[in-house]
Amino acid sequence: MAGRAGGAVKTEWRWPSPRVHREIRLVRWGEIGTPVLLFPTAGGDAEEAERFHLISSVAPLLAAGRVKIYSLDSLPGRVILEGGSSHEHCSWLLHAWHEAIYAEVVPMIRGDCRSETIEVVAAGASIGAFNACAALCRHPDAFRSALCMSGTFDLVPMLPMGLYTENFYFTSPLHFVPHLGAGPQLACLRRRMVVFAFGQGRWEDPSQSWRMAGVLGAHGVPNRVDVWGPEWDHDWSTWRRMLPTLLAELA
Repeated sequence: MAGRAGGAVKTEWRWPSPRVHREIRLVRWGEIGTPVLLFPTAGGDAEEAERFHLISSVAPLLAAGRVKIYSLDSLPGRVILEGGSSHEHCSWLLHAWHEAIYAEVVPMIRGDCRSETIEVVAAGASIGAFNACAALCRHPDAFRSALCMSGTFDLVPMLPMGLYTENFYFTSPLHFVPHLGAGPQLACLRRRMVVFAFGQGRWEDPSQSWRMAGVLGAHGVPNRVDVWGPEWDHDWSTWRRMLPTLLAELA
């Protein structure tokens, strides 16, 4: 399904995923340029970025053909926020969703770009930053860089007790990266770049980004921390300014 949104061509795909046993919905804005997979916050959906004007904020990059933005529904976030599911199921779904991103979403993006080898930029804010970082660290062969805005990287204190299972461990870069041994995954990850950006205003927790950056740095993974001032809150107005500014560098 195709249309227009904010002057950019908008296209949508849906398919039943054998990995998460749910429908995956992928939305794209723009037609050419570096592919960017923008993860929604918490339990947000694929069109959250449009409703909160993140897509409008990158309109010049879209119009110039420098990027095209993809986004998808946050299936595990939605299930966790709704409640009623077991801790084991939530942990399994988070892991399976990231497997589906690698095995289903990335191939869909590559097919749309008509390239079997093109690398994707991962981006997101808050919990979306967690997923962007996780996508890159789990699959550095598919993602070239990650832009993590106002990131929340330690999910253990905020998620249901008992979620810390093997499935969660292998999804959380804060936990599995310290134990990556020498091998192709770490070697590839060391050729990637992660940018952590955050403000010092209300609701921000800079310690989360510093901690994640420290873990990556200790393992030789290139990263940069961009500290914005106290006028920048953990909010959409901040991310609308950060996304085009920093994406212009990464794309």
